[in-house]
Amino acid sequence: MSNLAVLPILIPLVTGILLIFLNTNLKAARFITKLMTIVNLIVVSYIGALVFQNGAIILETGDWIAPFGIILVADPLAMVLVIVTNIIAVAATFYAARSLGEKRERFYFYSFFQFLITGVSGAFLTGDLFNLFVFFEVLLMASYGLIILGGTKEQFRESLKYILINLFSSMLFVTTVAFLYSVTGTVNMAQLAERVGEVEQTGILTTIAVLLFIVFATKGALFPLYFWLPKSYAVPPTVISALFGALLTKVGVYSILRVFTLIFIHNLEFTHQLFLFLAGFTMLFGVIGALSTNNVKAIIAYNIIPAVGFMMMGIGIFSATGLAGSIYYLAHDMIIKAALFFLVGAMVVITGTTDLRKMGGLITHHPLLGWLFFISAIVLAGIPPFSGFIGKVLLIRAAIEEEHFIIVGAALLSSLLILFSVMRIFINGFWGETKLEKAAEKGSEKGLIFPTVLLLICSIALGVGAEYFYPSIQEIADNLVNPSLYIDSVLKE
Repeated sequence: MSNLAVLPILIPLVTGILLIFLNTNLKAARFITKLMTIVNLIVVSYIGALVFQNGAIILETGDWIAPFGIILVADPLAMVLVIVTNIIAVAATFYAARSLGEKRERFYFYSFFQFLITGVSGAFLTGDLFNLFVFFEVLLMASYGLIILGGTKEQFRESLKYILINLFSSMLFVTTVAFLYSVTGTVNMAQLAERVGEVEQTGILTTIAVLLFIVFATKGALFPLYFWLPKSYAVPPTVISALFGALLTKVGVYSILRVFTLIFIHNLEFTHQLFLFLAGFTMLFGVIGALSTNNVKAIIAYNIIPAVGFMMMGIGIFSATGLAGSIYYLAHDMIIKAALFFLVGAMVVITGTTDLRKMGGLITHHPLLGWLFFISAIVLAGIPPFSGFIGKVLLIRAAIEEEHFIIVGAALLSSLLILFSVMRIFINGFWGETKLEKAAEKGSEKGLIFPTVLLLICSIALGVGAEYFYPSIQEIADNLVNPSLYIDSVLKE
């Protein structure tokens, strides 16, 4: 059974290699991609069910026992995120076939896409800090290929900034892992947690923790390290923007969540207070950016940033309720961000522009698209009973319980501004006078609605069905505040 843990990595990896040889045969490439992403979703759902029923699945590769060998840890937290990743992957494969265009598809889009899913899934599943770096590099190399797909001037300009900032953070990452190994003699996360705990996180270890946090904060777009994100995520084709917005920053957030609930938990008054401080600024500065632009894709890209602030809020509070809120909000945001990118992408296809000022009255000819966007907007903003509301209620309740009232004020204010920023798109893009007659439209939303509806159904289910999902999320959070459970399961003590 332990070998099941490698399947979420192996399936997309093998599929991506196969698709390299089929890049000119688009019919076969599309079919294989759709088939294998659906197969992978079924496989990870089955593994997830086993994990929630029987506990974490630990794979010790090559039969080298932990902490001496490379291990994969399919625990409930990892499997929740891997399942959500594959739901988004299924939706993206159907959206790509209708939106990318054959020229871009032939430039190895489907291979890069599969390698991206490989890297993201591997980052969630690894139990080794160095291999977290390795899987970061896998997903980043795939993203480098995707961000320039199509080769426009804007893409080259933003890709240069994107590559340079990630190159710097990767250099810092591997250097920091080397520092940590020199101090502790291990990179296995469970054994790191043991050894850091034995010396109660001395000064040098807190310094290393801060360096690691800078790496993850850069990749997760936390204040003040978010400046590279909005334009970098707004210029690629829509399906790529959706994948980046839904998955890449979330790997950074997951890394902070894992490392700072397992390893570096012995100097909370410094590290986690810092997280709360940065979370508040991330919420507010991100949403201010969303209000400052009329580019519909950039508005959604900017809204990635305050969501990261909400997730960091729960990590900073470091209570079971706060962590449950962060995990719930993380899963919610991955799905709804992809859906919103898909919807604004359909608007761009129809109008031929990303400028909100040149849109208007789209609901006249596209009522389904308009109301889907309206529902997505209120889901994102956290209007009850949708999934965003569940996560925010847990976070605010945890903050009040721990008497962090300033962050509560920042969260409530940013929630209102998030709602206003996305409702601008609905009011100015769908409502009002029709600026583009049906005959003058540049394209059709045909084929773009189904993937969005799939994601919205999942998002609504996460909110309306909270009574079903919440106990599992709370159990994950309870385990996170008791790291000995993870340590014992990995090291078999």
